[in-house]
Amino acid sequence: MPIRTPLLRPPVRPFGDAAAWRAALLLGLLSSTFSTLVSQATAARIGRDALVDWMVVAAIPLRDAALSPEPTWPAIAAGILFHQWADFSWALVFFGLLGRWTAGLPPAALLALCGPWALLTSSLEWFVLVPLLPFRQPIFTLEQPYWIGFLVHLTSASIYPLFPWLRDRVEGRVPSVHRRFAARWAGLAAAGLSGLGILALLGWLGWEVPHLGDEAFDRDYLRRMSEHHAQGAQIAGLAAERAEDPHLRALAALMVAAQHGDISVMMQWWDAWFPTLSPLCTPREREAMPGMARADEVEALRRSEGRDFDRRFVALMSRHHAGAVRMADEALAQAGDPRVRLLSHAIRHQQRGEIDLMHGAEGVAAVAAASRNLVLPYGRVAADRALAPAGP
Repeated sequence: MPIRTPLLRPPVRPFGDAAAWRAALLLGLLSSTFSTLVSQATAARIGRDALVDWMVVAAIPLRDAALSPEPTWPAIAAGILFHQWADFSWALVFFGLLGRWTAGLPPAALLALCGPWALLTSSLEWFVLVPLLPFRQPIFTLEQPYWIGFLVHLTSASIYPLFPWLRDRVEGRVPSVHRRFAARWAGLAAAGLSGLGILALLGWLGWEVPHLGDEAFDRDYLRRMSEHHAQGAQIAGLAAERAEDPHLRALAALMVAAQHGDISVMMQWWDAWFPTLSPLCTPREREAMPGMARADEVEALRRSEGRDFDRRFVALMSRHHAGAVRMADEALAQAGDPRVRLLSHAIRHQQRGEIDLMHGAEGVAAVAAASRNLVLPYGRVAADRALAPAGP
């Protein structure tokens, strides 16, 4: 009777094989660099100041040391490097740690997984990894709305379908059966990046995609919010220099940078969309804006010192921010151009988050506050209740 020998099977590698890890390293470099370039080129088109956003990202590992009234080049570089490290790490997780299930997937399956993977990873960062463990930094989650991170992660994941071609190259399977798809997909990515780069250059030169929708509300909103932000930056500038609490000084510096960044975007849009110079707001218009500080309130803040200064600043700035939240919430419902609505949503989230930060939000409480800030209309979150007269 013949003896049957067992069929030998290749050993199962729970964390992928060496070729998958090497290809994942290459893909991580490609995907992180691609998302960095796209983020930089796209920022102003959707109402973001990229340099301020990089500074906020740098504050995750560097804490308050990264924050200044104007983003510094070391902070910008640190933010970019930290972002690339995070994107690089997610590629290693997907194709390395999870390589047993993902490394053999065809390009079409990887393309289908881009959205779910971006949703998972951006949610983990925004809800858990940054504000809780391991970084315990609430500024990122309270300052930047979730959809920004999701778009960044989706951009990075869009390069994942190139993995089968990279793995074939690493293993010496040349020509790869995936070469045609890889050439087309890489060409499409390069064309998209080039197009975004051209739009960014045109924006820098003063041309934007023309205004969409009704102009009347948007003209008035951009003009009034710029004026409102200008006073906010002025008040925050005092605290960035004089606040007794060093963390409050750092937060005030962030407020200056963020509001100047918003003003820069709004004025860039105005110059590109509307044929006339932006008229200054009248004294009556300034008085009618919610949360605007009176001259005597600003002067009282200037004269105060120490803990009294900090107390007055938090009260005055919280009220000022709540006024901006109310204005942004109105624009979110009434603005004609979708880009103005995106900007308004980001302002609403950011100003609410800075109120929470001034009052010491951190940990789970910060995540809960950021979640409410992201989705609830004006008047439905605690930060909005700051729109009341400041104390004496």
